[in-house]
Amino acid sequence: MGIGSITLELLVGFLALLVLTKALGKTQITQITPFDFISSLVLGELVGNAIYDKEVNILSIIYAVLLWGVLIYIVEWITQKFRGTRSILEGNPSIVISHGKINRRQLQKNKLDINQLQNLLRQKDVFSLREVEFAILETNGSISVLKKSDYQQPTKQDFDLKPKQGYLSVDIISDGKIDWGNLHDAGFNEEWLNKILKEHNIDHAEDLLILEWQQDTGVFLQKIDKD
Repeated sequence: MGIGSITLELLVGFLALLVLTKALGKTQITQITPFDFISSLVLGELVGNAIYDKEVNILSIIYAVLLWGVLIYIVEWITQKFRGTRSILEGNPSIVISHGKINRRQLQKNKLDINQLQNLLRQKDVFSLREVEFAILETNGSISVLKKSDYQQPTKQDFDLKPKQGYLSVDIISDGKIDWGNLHDAGFNEEWLNKILKEHNIDHAEDLLILEWQQDTGVFLQKIDKD
């Protein structure tokens, strides 16, 4: 293959990938799920093979990138439109530490051992398991940590205050959909939810983008922007 041909195909492949990345949104880079990771590998392989295959022309490169991009876009659209598909296509976060106690079953389910857990915690500036109240393994493989009150900055000990237990927020409504499991796990029922909606002048659950409840701070909600 000539230098000019390789250069032209590289430029076309580069521009096609750039356009596709912009079209699909930043989540393809900043919030990589296992599916996104595989998609990126396949996409790179398609372009790489197309560039160095003598029988493949520029139109073939563009077609391969666009087709793969359309398939990814369809999957993203499905997860946005149908909430129930998110757990299948994107996975669910896992609480690996709850109230300071390691959930061994969740570690085994996510193929994670104690050393790997400690490694993830150290990346969050947590160097002892005793500091952790809650730890959540996110779908992209990162970990989110809520420290015990004694280890939060500034610490309660610095001000000689009584330690206060930390609590996780619970999503009662997300994207206009009620999570009945979370509602009941939080100790509430439909009557309580209707009361909360009425207090905030909300006619329907579908009008809410998010409704969180946390034991120490109560309810936080935000309406869906109609504009």
